[in-house]
Amino acid sequence: MTSLNSAAASVRQTNVSGRPPARPTKDSTAGRLAIAQKLLLAPFGLDEAALSRALGEITSYGVDDADLYFQYTRSEGWSLEEGIVKTGSFSIDQGVGVRAVSGEKTAFAYSDDISEASLLDAARTVRSISAAAKSGRVKTPARKVASSRSLYRDLDPIATLDSTAKVELLGKVEKLAKAKDPRIVQVMAGLASEYDVVMVARADGTLAADVRPLVRLSVTVIAEQKGRREVGSSGGGGRFGLAYFDDTQIAQYVDAAVNAALTNLDARPAPAGQMTVVLGSGWPGILLHEAIGHGLEGDFNRKGSSAFSGRIGERVAAKGVTVLDDGTIADRRGSLNIDDEGNVSQRNVLIEDGILKGYIQDSMNARLMNVKPTGNGRRESYAHVPMPRMTNTYMLGGDKAPEEIIASIKKGLYASNFAGGQVDITSGKFVFSASEAFWVENGKILYPVKGATIVGNGPDALTRVTMIGNDMKLDSGVGTCGKEGQSVPVGVGQPTLRIDGLTVGGTA
Repeated sequence: MTSLNSAAASVRQTNVSGRPPARPTKDSTAGRLAIAQKLLLAPFGLDEAALSRALGEITSYGVDDADLYFQYTRSEGWSLEEGIVKTGSFSIDQGVGVRAVSGEKTAFAYSDDISEASLLDAARTVRSISAAAKSGRVKTPARKVASSRSLYRDLDPIATLDSTAKVELLGKVEKLAKAKDPRIVQVMAGLASEYDVVMVARADGTLAADVRPLVRLSVTVIAEQKGRREVGSSGGGGRFGLAYFDDTQIAQYVDAAVNAALTNLDARPAPAGQMTVVLGSGWPGILLHEAIGHGLEGDFNRKGSSAFSGRIGERVAAKGVTVLDDGTIADRRGSLNIDDEGNVSQRNVLIEDGILKGYIQDSMNARLMNVKPTGNGRRESYAHVPMPRMTNTYMLGGDKAPEEIIASIKKGLYASNFAGGQVDITSGKFVFSASEAFWVENGKILYPVKGATIVGNGPDALTRVTMIGNDMKLDSGVGTCGKEGQSVPVGVGQPTLRIDGLTVGGTA
């Protein structure tokens, strides 16, 4: 199973538009490499020659590929509950992962000791995966700095606000939420910042580096009325500094969380059965992420375990359905200047007008499937192996106004937000829990409902899309995707969609 969740389930969405991806420059690429070398090599007496020696220990044994992945991560978190900042955390983690690939096999070792002795020891350990299992001479490849993008600033977001300002920010969240409605009885807020520096050295001589800021503000409120309690959540973030969370942004998150909680106070039990379902724009794109995106990852398709295996060029969705995975959107949570194998991020069209065009690839699966990597090799940290993973996955908009789509429902469900979901890759079956949903009859939203789950099959659901809105939005920047025990930040998005004949599990 794979799963996607957010620290804030009900979110305010943002448009996919924004500043365009900055063109990479030699100066920006070299600058990130200099930062990485300063943090990850110089303090431990390492240089590029030492990296070449470690890679030479592996490649002399005839492996197909090898790389070194260095990482330095500084993280900080603050949380407020019951009017008090109860917890604050700060951590620094650093280390190196050493990988050798031979055919379909991967040998991997990692260490938080960044030294030449540790590197060489790990290299000698992983090289045994070679089918040849014998040493030989190998020419050291020429150094080449990988191309990269400039999608976000090389800043440390932790330093963009001092501690006093961070505490005041959380206090402002609580004050605003409590002032919204007397039924708000509890407010919880969290502020997280991360400064992540990575460097990749590959067996072919490639050097690549990235400096990745990441911030997130989450808001959760509890509303109470006549003994009934309901929760509402919101939040957002991305690859920028904490100044992004100004008064306007904070007010938007608070409004979304409070409205969700108050709406659910009046919610009735959700009906069950097969019915028309309209999905709202933005965060409901988690259905797309789970039901479609994971099934298009290269490892599942190479092994033939995906419902989409061997179907490139075939119709897998209704006309008008175009799905992309795009790691090049400026400042987005799921965006990357380079992936975790040193490949430049890309804008990949996966489904175009209903026709399957390609899969998401890392280097190993791309080599084995005789295609090019797509910039989707991702790993949770230096202690994990890379695999094909999504970045920002979304469906392009259509030509229908969202009001027109809702008005077209005779009887059905309008799900405006989800708490999360999961999918079985082999069967394509998915299940999602709606955090905000409404019952609709004769084109009118009648009342909110609670306890609705949407169950279906990804490839089948895509063929049931009958109306596509003109309001495509991305989520606000809180998504985290889980796969094989690894979690990475991602983005999702979609326009308002009408899907006929979905199964809804309810409590009525």
